[in-house]
Amino acid sequence: MKVFCIIPALNEEKYISEVVSRVKPLVTELVVVDDGSTDKTAQLAQAAGAIVLKHLLNSGQGAALETGNQYALNCGADIIFHFDADGQFSVEDIPEVLAPLLNGEVKAVFGSRFLGKESNMPAFKKKVIMPVARLVNRFLLGVKLTDPQSGFRALTAEAWRKISIEQKGMAHTSEILFKIVKNKIKIKEVPIKVIYRHFGQKFSGGIRILKDIFLAKLVD
Repeated sequence: MKVFCIIPALNEEKYISEVVSRVKPLVTELVVVDDGSTDKTAQLAQAAGAIVLKHLLNSGQGAALETGNQYALNCGADIIFHFDADGQFSVEDIPEVLAPLLNGEVKAVFGSRFLGKESNMPAFKKKVIMPVARLVNRFLLGVKLTDPQSGFRALTAEAWRKISIEQKGMAHTSEILFKIVKNKIKIKEVPIKVIYRHFGQKFSGGIRILKDIFLAKLVD
């Protein structure tokens, strides 16, 4: 079974080599989509063994993920999962995220920061932004998950073919969830460990998350 990992990256030269080196042994192909970086992200990722796709201009994380998804589907991927370039996700969680897909239990798996594993999520984000986002997701999009904005997700190729990421920016997170529910794709959440590299949550960032959820509703 071909498992592809897609990592969107923008100016992540500090962490990308380590992330690629640790993830690569666990997958069939590791694809880094360099989204217009001005540092050495692309060169370091390639040197570490990743396939590197480049956007000449910064197009947004959603656009980078769609570029990676389409490449993986064209290469015959059976499972595609998304992983961050800054090392905040734990490589040790990858087998647990993939297991429900490999055994045919579900077609989509989302890592959750709210199911017991370690996370140093900023307090404002954890206690204010995420609970509100969870409620909005549930009542506006019909999505009932503990983690409303998880970027650690894995879907079968069959499921990804039903989901085109049209929101180029951060709204893609809610858009993917909405389209999964719309297409009646069975979901499972698994606990993941997240260690944030950058602390603090600006109020404007929280508002953007909530705005993204409303934008995702407009995609339909």
